[in-house]
Amino acid sequence: MSRIGKMPIEIPKGVKIAFADYNLSVQGPNGALARQIMTLVSLDISETCIEVKRCDDSTAARAAHGLTRTLINNMVVGVTNGFKRDLEINGVGYRAEVKGKDLVLALGYSHPVNFPIPDGITIDVEKMTKLSVKGFDKELVGQTAAKIRSFRSPEPYKGKGIKYADETILRKAGKTGKK
Repeated sequence: MSRIGKMPIEIPKGVKIAFADYNLSVQGPNGALARQIMTLVSLDISETCIEVKRCDDSTAARAAHGLTRTLINNMVVGVTNGFKRDLEINGVGYRAEVKGKDLVLALGYSHPVNFPIPDGITIDVEKMTKLSVKGFDKELVGQTAAKIRSFRSPEPYKGKGIKYADETILRKAGKTGKK
């Protein structure tokens, strides 16, 4: 049995869960999320917790067991607390600012990079070189942070570019001079 899949998901106060025809919807103080659940697992929903059970012992059902539990837990945590991903910008003249519903990045190109902020996501620019991507959908927060990072990935020689705050960039030695 899956170690993650057999753990129950606690439902905090203020969170409403509806499940019908393998469609699960979770509503909380931060927002509402919906997801279609695989037919390989079943849900036992009580007032205080959700338990995910698999229908049989096939390989696909065992694989879906822990995954489904984690996805549902991310939905519950997202509508109560939300998720946050921090980014850092390194480089001379590299900066970011929010203008309306767009994130404007100066990343050493001949033009500024305009990134439209998706619905459900808020981006805070603490300094001109530190960003916080916040939202209640974990997948959308991660996808948005990865898209911003892809505009100028960190390079290994000087470390210039956009990186996650907890990411370590492996540095390479530069060219050696001729003797």
